[in-house]
Amino acid sequence: MSYHLKRLTAPVSWHIARKEEKFVTKTSPGPHNGAAMPVAVWLRDKMELAGNMKEVRRILNQRQVIVNGRPVTDPKLGIGIFDIISIPKLGRHYRVLMDKKGRLVTIEIDAGAAKTRLCKIRNKRSLRGGLVQLNLLYGANLLADNTYRPKDSIVVTLGDGEDRFTIVDHFPFAVGNMAMIIGGKHSGRVGRIGEIRISAGSTPNRVTLEDETGETFETIEEYVFMIGRETPAVATWGIED
Repeated sequence: MSYHLKRLTAPVSWHIARKEEKFVTKTSPGPHNGAAMPVAVWLRDKMELAGNMKEVRRILNQRQVIVNGRPVTDPKLGIGIFDIISIPKLGRHYRVLMDKKGRLVTIEIDAGAAKTRLCKIRNKRSLRGGLVQLNLLYGANLLADNTYRPKDSIVVTLGDGEDRFTIVDHFPFAVGNMAMIIGGKHSGRVGRIGEIRISAGSTPNRVTLEDETGETFETIEEYVFMIGRETPAVATWGIED
């Protein structure tokens, strides 16, 4: 199995220099999907906190990078949309978002905002004893009651201890609520859902949204990520046009 890929074939969402070197670190199987960015690329190419892989490994081995409340030691671990990254030694915290060109971008947030994470529910299943398992978009599973539905978003706590992965808020996939688009030509746009059209057969359901300027746009259901009710519950400043 190859541990590298050519920079020229790296996902567009990484938005890295293509010709400085021939190869770049390949993402290992895990959270998100094939477009997830390895934490090594984030440290070296995006944030310039390391100059080479030797420095990346030293930082990670010292457990200086926390992703979604857990220290990361694997340089190939993938990070993606709405992940929370903290570097305690620097006192810095970040949220990964997507800009309007479909590229992963990092915005700095405060320590309070870094204590929770926004997650989309991919699907759910019933378990014995009346329990419900929520399967989240980035690969994690969570036990909850039957209040939540696929395509909804939940806000969960991060860190260690009994409070880890406690649900503290819930944004239903419903008309009138706020969403961010995480795929297609409208990537990075934020708007209020105006209509959800259920399509027959295998055709994707369509969603119409209205942005803050009053302009309406349409996308498929799969690309919609709920982020709030009356207003976005997460800051989206810092996303490039």
